[in-house]
Amino acid sequence: MANIRDVADNAGVSVATVSRTLQQPERVSPKTRNKVMAAVQAVGYKPNLMAVKFRSGKTHNLVVLVPTVANVFFARVISGMQEAAAELGYSILLANTLGNSDIESHYAKMVSTSQADGLIQLRANNPLDVSMINDHGLLPMVNACEVIDDGQYPVVSLDNRAAARAMTEHLIGKGHSRIAMVKGPDSSPLTQERLAGYKDALANANIAFDEKLLFPGDFTLHAGYNAGVHIAALHNRPTAVFCENDETAIGAMQAFKQANLNIPKDISVAGFDDIAFSAFVDPPLTTIAQPAEEFGRTAVTLLVDLLNGKIRKAPKVIMPFELIVRESTGEASS
Repeated sequence: MANIRDVADNAGVSVATVSRTLQQPERVSPKTRNKVMAAVQAVGYKPNLMAVKFRSGKTHNLVVLVPTVANVFFARVISGMQEAAAELGYSILLANTLGNSDIESHYAKMVSTSQADGLIQLRANNPLDVSMINDHGLLPMVNACEVIDDGQYPVVSLDNRAAARAMTEHLIGKGHSRIAMVKGPDSSPLTQERLAGYKDALANANIAFDEKLLFPGDFTLHAGYNAGVHIAALHNRPTAVFCENDETAIGAMQAFKQANLNIPKDISVAGFDDIAFSAFVDPPLTTIAQPAEEFGRTAVTLLVDLLNGKIRKAPKVIMPFELIVRESTGEASS
């Protein structure tokens, strides 16, 4: 039976390097890590992973709390997380929480009971209670996308207010003054920030804010379709609609087409996220692009740095956005 010395000889490294690779892969260069793992397979070495984890005090598991895996944007964030985690020698334990606080707390306890090393939360809710502390105080957590932003944990976010303001300004620049907004859930900070940006742009252009042009939603196709049906039936219909995510916008576009409205001649439609489908709908959707995969990579990197003691305070990383103008927005109809 192969042992750790056989792995070291095959890889041309020391026994200590092999041990470090198995116990703390993030401290080994990718080149050395790949060499050692190839040697492990070549000689048929089967390390006792439970013993390795016990000695190192680490599981190399990271819990990720995602409100819904059905959301295309979150799926892209998770993809970026998995790539970064694999590069750093960690595994992702994904919890589809459906925005349920009890489910979030259940999975968060995996960190306090040493079944996982750290936690990434993608919703604006702190799943850690006062019982979930260790010898160092707060448990290691990174908050991304929908942020708590209380200064206790590292945050990865977008300036949603500025992005929504930029999109609304784009529509105003096309001559639109009656601009509807289809919101996300009222409890979501994303909804609140994007609504604030929308209001900023209207105020800057001296356009009165009209509460009647706000329509409820929940970031789903179905919500967008329902809002679109109501908007299409209005006597004094808005000339443009800004939806707080792309799935909502695509749903609204379907309703407008069924009402025989031409996009953008009769009504312009804009979204947010730049999911892959947005470039392929008819017409292609004007939207705000945010780097979803990089959100995930940054969150994992921050958490691993936190676990390794490289972070002394809670940084806030603001990701860039880009206004992507496509054929779904045009000049306001007279």
